Amino acid sequence: MNTLEKTISEKINSSLVPFHFEVINESHMHSSSINAESHFKLIVVSSLFDKKNMLQRHRMIYDLLAYELSNGVHALSIHTYTKSEWQEKSEINSSPLCVNKKI
Repeated sequence: MNTLEKTISEKINSSLVPFHFEVINESHMHSSSINAESHFKLIVVSSLFDKKNMLQRHRMIYDLLAYELSNGVHALSIHTYTKSEWQEKSEINSSPLCVNKKI
């Protein structure tokens, strides 16, 4: 796990105490260098999201990662769920490739 990815993981884990959490570095899907840490997908399942709408949940994550978002993270795909929502979820959609990325 790279440095920025590790920092994101530590902040989410310590603050949101997730039931399930994934941080996925998707920088390779964009016009970034091989070891870039600029595009991430977060899947966070936490009881702290109970009774919060999607905007409130995303604000919680943006507040936690404010420094990273202003210092290198270019894009953040956020998927937040309560435990019951997660148990009903069958899959997370794949992120699209950047228009500048050739496969």
